[in-house]
Amino acid sequence: MTVTASDTAARAAAILSRPAVINGLTVPNRIAMAPMTRMFSPGGVPGEDVVSYYSRRAAAGVGLIVTEGTYVGHESAGQSDRVPRFHGEEQLAGWAKVAEAVHAAGGTIVPQLWHIGMVREQGQAPYPDAPAVGPSGVRTDGTEGKGKAMTQGDIDAVVAAFAQAAADAERIGFDGVELHGAHGYLIDQFLWAGTNRRTDAYGGDPVARATFAAEIVAAVRERVSPEFPVIFRYSQWKQDAYDARLAETPQELEAILAPLAAAGVDAFHASTRRYWTPEFDGSDLNLAGWTKKLTGKPAITVGSVGLNGEFLKAFQGEGAELGDLDNLLDRMEREEFDLVAVGRALLQDPQWAAKVLAGRFDELAPYDAASLQTLS
Repeated sequence: MTVTASDTAARAAAILSRPAVINGLTVPNRIAMAPMTRMFSPGGVPGEDVVSYYSRRAAAGVGLIVTEGTYVGHESAGQSDRVPRFHGEEQLAGWAKVAEAVHAAGGTIVPQLWHIGMVREQGQAPYPDAPAVGPSGVRTDGTEGKGKAMTQGDIDAVVAAFAQAAADAERIGFDGVELHGAHGYLIDQFLWAGTNRRTDAYGGDPVARATFAAEIVAAVRERVSPEFPVIFRYSQWKQDAYDARLAETPQELEAILAPLAAAGVDAFHASTRRYWTPEFDGSDLNLAGWTKKLTGKPAITVGSVGLNGEFLKAFQGEGAELGDLDNLLDRMEREEFDLVAVGRALLQDPQWAAKVLAGRFDELAPYDAASLQTLS
């Protein structure tokens, strides 16, 4: 049977337009915007350009927006004074405007709460005297830096910072929060054996390495309403170690995820570089699929959606097969995962979701980083 562009368009509209539920939140469709660092917030304050950036995509059909990473209120949380912060009166006032605009456009939005951890040796702006911190004072490349291994006091302070940011998110009108536990940043540094060499309760086997993350989740859960969604983003790979793995088997992955689910995670955002890649031998399930199977929680997949060259050629009438999109739709149809997060394709075209949901595939353009004059 030949699959035509019109067949795929009809399937996309039917499958992706369905609402999704995460705890007390109903997302209007299955398309999410992936978090992408922008560095367009001088002083850590999101301005009117940030309001426009997110509200444009909500107005064009993105069901759930996950913001760029935002620094929690800890002195070593981040290194850039242009990355938005999720603490401080002026910063939170800016974020309240973003949430209001996204809601007015018909979308839902959660901030991604972030602490970078042991990725730099020097002090972190806007606190130049603050040392970088991590579970063991080890960077993701395995070398020892000039930062420090976290004490119990440090751990308690970071846990409290995440919890405060989550409480502030609910107070100013956001629909939930996402905790950034991926890509080699602080929470992930505790999860991964390559950077966690502790011999106390926070280090050792996979369950022990998940203790820090579980404490953050539990503290967040205590500070927000029972129906307020808590999403946890994680990955196997790291920014400078694409072949790194938290878990080599489904059993190891379950040992890490189960404590997080028990602590109060409502959905997992499983970050992969290519969503179609099987995660473990003997199964076609990707990381999000395994996550949902092991935890029973809703899962968000992500990774090069809309960026495959042949996938886009097919939309442009050049005769290539539509296998990539049908593969995504097949997986969603059988409930392997619940939402799909789109990143660079939404940078290229704020109207991407509207075009896909309406079957206007002929209007999609290939992602071209050189053509992006601004991330607007």
